[in-house]
Amino acid sequence: MKVSYANIEIQKICTNPKALKKALGNNAKFLQKRLDQLDEAANLELLRNVAGNFHELTSDRKGQLACSITGKLRLIFTPDHIPLPTKPDGGLNWAKVTAVTNIEIVDYH
Repeated sequence: MKVSYANIEIQKICTNPKALKKALGNNAKFLQKRLDQLDEAANLELLRNVAGNFHELTSDRKGQLACSITGKLRLIFTPDHIPLPTKPDGGLNWAKVTAVTNIEIVDYH
């Protein structure tokens, strides 16, 4: 899957091992695993039922997706498609999402 970044800060954390370790300490390896999963998957559907709990968000985060890093820490991302690939019922078509933009690393709970 094609992975891009919303800003230079998230890009640095996700692409620079030293910055990743500084930002997340011992949890860096868990974020790296999620980034590898995104990078290696051909589409988002392939990640729906794997470790990492990839899921769509609701309420004020509608349109965003998340995956677990550790505990309550999440990687937040959006599909990078215009228009969004949707199913006939209007829901996101995960099988057609082949590019994402990482937005932030956060505990939103």
